[in-house]
Amino acid sequence: MQSLESHTLNAFSKNIQLTSHQKQVLKRITTFTKRHLNEDGHAVFVLMGDAGTGKSLILNQLFTDLAQKVNEAYFLVNHPELLKVYRELAGETPHMLKKYYQRPTSFINKLHKQQRHVNLTVIDEAHLLLSKADHYNNYYGENQLEDIINLSKVTIVVFDPHQVLRTKSFWTKDRLLNLIKPYPHDFVHLKEQFRMQASPQLMDWLDHFIDGDPIGPLPKEIGDYDFRVYPDAQRMFQDIVRKNNHYGLSRMTSTSGYPSTLDGGKHLVNEGNFHLPWDQYNFTSTPWAEQPQTINEVGSIYTVQGFDLNYIGIIIGPPFYLTSDHRLGVDPSKVTDVEIFKHRQDLTGKDYEHSKIILLRNSLNVLLRRGIKGMYLHAHEPNLEHYLEKMSLKK
Repeated sequence: MQSLESHTLNAFSKNIQLTSHQKQVLKRITTFTKRHLNEDGHAVFVLMGDAGTGKSLILNQLFTDLAQKVNEAYFLVNHPELLKVYRELAGETPHMLKKYYQRPTSFINKLHKQQRHVNLTVIDEAHLLLSKADHYNNYYGENQLEDIINLSKVTIVVFDPHQVLRTKSFWTKDRLLNLIKPYPHDFVHLKEQFRMQASPQLMDWLDHFIDGDPIGPLPKEIGDYDFRVYPDAQRMFQDIVRKNNHYGLSRMTSTSGYPSTLDGGKHLVNEGNFHLPWDQYNFTSTPWAEQPQTINEVGSIYTVQGFDLNYIGIIIGPPFYLTSDHRLGVDPSKVTDVEIFKHRQDLTGKDYEHSKIILLRNSLNVLLRRGIKGMYLHAHEPNLEHYLEKMSLKK
C-alpha cells in the first residue's frame, strides 16, 4: 500500500518543469507585471483555462518568484481547503511566508480598514470570488474582484467560467471582460490538458456530455485511463477502496441531491446499498482528501475543487436525468444545497432559471475533471444509468 502523499503539493511545486508554452505564458505575465508595477493606476492579467490545464502551477511559480522581489505581494484564494495547501507550500519554501496567503474577504476588509493599497495580488480560482454582497461571510461590497483590483497596482487572475458554482459568485467570461475593460489588461487561454491521463477523444466526449449534447458511445481511444459505469454505487465504492489501498488518494464524491444541512451533523448519501456521510467539516490544516478516514466519506465540490485524485467515484445525483432525446437533463428543483441558488437582483426571470442549470452543469464538470488515473460513475436516475452503461459498452 502506498502512503498518502500530497499530489496537490507536488502539482503546485516550484520544482515542476513547465512546458515550453507554459514557460512562455509565465514570462509574459512576469513582463506584464514588472512593467505595470512601475506605472500609475491598476492593471489586470487574466489566465483562463479548463481544470487541469496548469493554471495554478504557473500562478504558484510566478508568485514564488515575485513575492521575494516585490514588496506588498499577496496570494488570494476563496477556497479554505486550497488555502491550506498553499500555506503548507509556503512553509516548505525558503523566504516564503504563510501570511502572504489570504482569503479575499479578510484581505479586502483589512486593507479598507487600514486605508492602504498593495503592489501585487494574484488570485487563484477567481471564479469563486463573490460578485455580490454576502453579509453572512462579512463581505459588504458589490464585487470582490473589482475591490481587489482597486486595492492593487497589478492583479493576476486565474479564471475558469466552467467552475462557477454559486449565484453569489456568478461569473461568465463576458462579465469578467467587461469588468477589466477600463484597466490596462492582457489575457491568455490555456487549452492543453495535463491532469487526466485520458485521451483527447474522451475529454471531448465529457465536454459534450456536460454541455447537454446527445450522449454518444464512448470513444474507442480513451488513453491510459480507467473509465467505468456502475449500476451499483456500493460496488463502485468497494473498487475505489481497493484503488485507494494500492495507489492512495482515491475517493467517493457526489453532486447535490441528497440531504445536506450546515448543522454539524452527519447526513448520509444513500444510493441503493451505499450509505456514507458527506464530507465532515475539516478543522485541520490537512486537505480533506489527504486524511485517511475520509475514504469513508463522500466528497463534494467544496472539498475536491482544485485538487487531484488518483481515482474518483462520482454519484451523479437526482438533479440529473436522461432527456427523451438522450441528453443530460438538469432539474434544479431537486437540489439540496441551499447555498447554490441565493437570489441576486441582476439575475431575474429566465436569466436566473438559466443560471441554475449552468451552475449545476458546472458542479458536475468540476467532479469529472479530478481523476488522474481513472473515473467511476453511477447515476441515480435509472434511465441515465442504463443509457450510460449502454454507451460505455459500445466503445
